[in-house]
Amino acid sequence: MARQAERAGTDGIMIGGSTAAEGGVVEETCQAVKENCSIPAILFPGGPKGVTCKADAIFYISLLNSRDPYYITGAHAQSARVLKNLGVEIISVGYVVVEPGQTVGRLGRARLIPRDRPDLASAYAIVAEFFGMKCVYLEAGSGAERPVPPRLIEAARSSVKIPLIVGGGVRTVEDAKAVADAGADIIVQGSAVEEDSGANKRVAAVIEYLRSTRSQAAK
Repeated sequence: MARQAERAGTDGIMIGGSTAAEGGVVEETCQAVKENCSIPAILFPGGPKGVTCKADAIFYISLLNSRDPYYITGAHAQSARVLKNLGVEIISVGYVVVEPGQTVGRLGRARLIPRDRPDLASAYAIVAEFFGMKCVYLEAGSGAERPVPPRLIEAARSSVKIPLIVGGGVRTVEDAKAVADAGADIIVQGSAVEEDSGANKRVAAVIEYLRSTRSQAAK
């Protein structure tokens, strides 16, 4: 999958998950990805044990709309000293889970952002920027039937200057175009790629559209 993603033109591979993605399997997966492609391998850890020095970078995620302090700063305190010594780039991310939320919303005890509340998406994006985080990530949840609504993306994008990542439910080229047109800087495709051996063609079409849109905007 990493080789296909690179051929399609993707910019990086995210490695991790909400369940069972920790310890040796994370290290082995990172190593396999790095042996088979040249684009960055970025950890997307579900907890303190989901890190390894084999990665190029780590998304240091704070689930801002969690009801449980553990997912906001608690887990981070458990791994901070280890990460300090790993020598891997740390990318702080304000993570905001939108309905339906799926597994990450349930396990992270998220107070899900309703799909009709762009004001809340905007507010949490501003929180991430005020906290000095490098990115804000709007997440509908792995396997979601629909991506984050454009209105929420537009509200977050217009509120902050830091990069905006959007993931969950982006299954088709049309989904990706809508998310990109709403203002996402980075689009994450997970389940749709993992479940479809021919998904690299769709990813290539998405990337071609994104690059053409960005190029026109720059002009």
